[in-house]
Amino acid sequence: MTGSAGDDFARRREEMKRRINPLDRELLAGNPDRKAFFDAVYNMADGDAAAVPWADLKPKDKIAEWLAKNPGNGKAALDIACGLGDHAEALEGAGYKTTAFDISEKAISWATQRFPDTSVDYLAANLMEPPKDWKGGFDLVNECYTIQSVPPPLHDKFARAIAALVKPGGTLLVYTRTRPQDSTHDGPPWPLMPSETGIFAELGFEAVTRERFEIERPDRRISHEFGVWSKG
Repeated sequence: MTGSAGDDFARRREEMKRRINPLDRELLAGNPDRKAFFDAVYNMADGDAAAVPWADLKPKDKIAEWLAKNPGNGKAALDIACGLGDHAEALEGAGYKTTAFDISEKAISWATQRFPDTSVDYLAANLMEPPKDWKGGFDLVNECYTIQSVPPPLHDKFARAIAALVKPGGTLLVYTRTRPQDSTHDGPPWPLMPSETGIFAELGFEAVTRERFEIERPDRRISHEFGVWSKG
């Protein structure tokens, strides 16, 4: 009896993880923002989405559910580190005029190939050096797994850079893995501690909701938080 298409996708994904983990450790010391690693993964994937470990080919359920209840009606949205474009397309589909960026030019090229008729404005950009007109420029900013993708010494800088992109009165979505306060974790990724997920309260935001939940995997349970923040 042959396996399902889903089983084959999962198998290819696990094979890719075994290939890229040593590469990630090798590149990390000289590239803490991990651009070289992300570029290498997209190149090695060679068009196979299963070979991109963070590409689910659909938006996260929590984000999709929030968008269904909070249509954009033409408001401006930004999808951070958009990868292959699934969250960006979900934002656009919910009525937001959406800009999406990734540090990897290869990811942007792949996203536009996946969605050739898209209205999303895709571009390659660096979160730490965004276009000047992006500061305070968006009614909605979506951050999923970006802060946790870099080492802990960069978490504060990334969070502040993300916060700066939200308009006064705007909304920030933060979807991340979490870990107990002052615990250690041998990443990547590097899940956020409560002090890190709560930093937005120090940056002029009020928590609308902070939902904590777990995702089950065959060998473990992964703690997460989905936070909705309003900028004062």
